[in-house]
Amino acid sequence: MTGQPEDSVSQPGSDVPAPAGDDLAAAAEAVDQQEAVGTDHPGPDESVAAADEAAARAEGGLPPVDGPERPAGEGSDPLGEALALADARLQDLQRERADFVNYRRRVERDREQAGQEARAAVLAALLPVLDDVEGARQHGDLTGPFAAVADKLTATLQRLGLEAFGEAGEPFDPSLHEALLQDGQTEVDVPTCTQVLQRGYRTGERVLRPARVAVATPA
Repeated sequence: MTGQPEDSVSQPGSDVPAPAGDDLAAAAEAVDQQEAVGTDHPGPDESVAAADEAAARAEGGLPPVDGPERPAGEGSDPLGEALALADARLQDLQRERADFVNYRRRVERDREQAGQEARAAVLAALLPVLDDVEGARQHGDLTGPFAAVADKLTATLQRLGLEAFGEAGEPFDPSLHEALLQDGQTEVDVPTCTQVLQRGYRTGERVLRPARVAVATPA
């Protein structure tokens, strides 16, 4: 049998010569290059997974990751991510607390206002009773046990904030007085209340009823 180069030996039963050793090495190198190139470009499944991860990080308040996530020890910062998440949660908690504080203040303010309205309504309903008590006192009919009851009623209403006003000789104030009569016999320099026909009442800054008076005006 004649000698032939080892690289050109044909396979038994075939006329096609076997590939040379250099050709096999080149083919293996090409396969390695293709595998390396394939790892640089993520496939469809990897793209979907990256999109899902980005959405989950956005929902959790974490900053987005630039490029593919790197494993711990190769540039990742788990402590920074944890601090960012804690800061986001703290801001949410502070906003919730501020909203609760504002709500509580509104409730307290509305409750106080409702209490003032109810107290003013009760006091205004008792003003005719006080007018009768005042008329009986002026005519000398307020004596005996009825006088004691009237004094207790007046003291109780004063503790609740009811205040009477309106005196003869004080300047006329349209916000506090209601002029029912014109007094032309008294000489004054400014409009003046000369007679109180019915006392006025207020609670705090709120006037429940103006004082009804006779007024003298300058000539």
